[in-house]
Amino acid sequence: MNLPKITLGLVATEPGSSRRNKTGSWRTLRPVVDEKKCKRCWLCVIYCPDSAMNKGEKSARPDYDYCKGCGICAAECPAKAITMEQEVR
Repeated sequence: MNLPKITLGLVATEPGSSRRNKTGSWRTLRPVVDEKKCKRCWLCVIYCPDSAMNKGEKSARPDYDYCKGCGICAAECPAKAITMEQEVR
């Protein structure tokens, strides 16, 4: 049986290196939080796989340096306070 060769994507050789590698540049969509709609339930903070959504004073705040734009935060927001918008560079 011939199995396809798999190329490794990233190899972290030392702990803590993810903080130096700002992965936000990979994003094609960005989460935008409507402060007026945000109920501060923090589900987006809990579900964000990259810990790129933070608790803000008035609403959740995305950390665009590390957010990859997966949209899980918008999908899980019960108040529909987060929309995904096209990234403009």
